[in-house]
Amino acid sequence: MTGRAPAFGRSISHSHRRTPRRFDPTIQRRRYWLPSERRYVRLTLSAKGIKAVDALGIEAAVARVRARGEKI
Repeated sequence: MTGRAPAFGRSISHSHRRTPRRFDPTIQRRRYWLPSERRYVRLTLSAKGIKAVDALGIEAAVARVRARGEKI
């Protein structure tokens, strides 16, 4: 929904040696009841995406996802 992707950076040890690392978003699969279609939809969302669905409502969130061309 939000298009989150992993961010990349560096870990810094006590001796200040820098090694590459990856910051993964908090991805979760959530199931929502879609009243207009009388069925459940399963969405893979980040924590920020879950908050966005709660604020917008599931109907508007599904409409946005479908407008981007993704299949639900």
